[in-house]
Amino acid sequence: MDFDKMMVILRRLSLEAGDKIMEIYASPDFEVKSKSDQSPVTEADEAADALISDGLRAAFPDAAIVTEEQSDTHDLDVSTFFIVDPLDGTKEFVQRRGDFTVNIAWVEDGVPVRGVVYAPAKERLFWTQADGTTVEEAGPFDKDTPGKLTPIKVSTPDNSALLVVASKSHRDAATDAYINKYDVSDMKSAGSSLKFCLVATGEADLYPRLGRTMEWDTAAGHAVLSGAGGQVVRFDDHAPLAYGKPIFENPFFIALAPGVTLKAG
Repeated sequence: MDFDKMMVILRRLSLEAGDKIMEIYASPDFEVKSKSDQSPVTEADEAADALISDGLRAAFPDAAIVTEEQSDTHDLDVSTFFIVDPLDGTKEFVQRRGDFTVNIAWVEDGVPVRGVVYAPAKERLFWTQADGTTVEEAGPFDKDTPGKLTPIKVSTPDNSALLVVASKSHRDAATDAYINKYDVSDMKSAGSSLKFCLVATGEADLYPRLGRTMEWDTAAGHAVLSGAGGQVVRFDDHAPLAYGKPIFENPFFIALAPGVTLKAG
């Protein structure tokens, strides 16, 4: 796979999808429907999905594509594939909180190796370069020419004063109980895959997720974090989180800067 070509295309598709999402976000009213699992879906999810999946299929006709909004892709048995969440954090979008992202990742042999996370309302853009290292790009975000790129790297954590980030919409007692096992100096909440990016930039050291997620929720953030020197491991045995699992469902997991001394669940 030509990663130089890939990252140009993934970056551009994420920006174009972000434009489409913000157009709908700015409108006075948009329709919100419920999927079979009662999670919300909007016309922004669907428009962004069509744009990204059409773009990927045109550029990479032989590659498998898994996307949240196309249920027929959820039965694929693949270990090397593109995986897309066109609008991660739909609840944040519906409540106009801004913490939503466009996520596109390339998984190779079960490992997310390249990815883009774009938070259009926050004007933050994170992506892995062709060599796998991660940068944060400063706006304005020109579709064809990247702006100023800042290499990002995870923190060197102080285990006696950890910075923890947790979900804004899915925080629960089990998560709080697990976080309480650590010496925490600062606790913040964020929506969508931005939590991975906060660990990647050193704005947080630890992000535990004790709740149901799907691989499209995590793959792009996982790639961004890995390219910054971070890790994503299973909650139960601390083994690396792998991709291409049945129905693309994740176990509980922990995203971290490697210097964190993990506690048992």
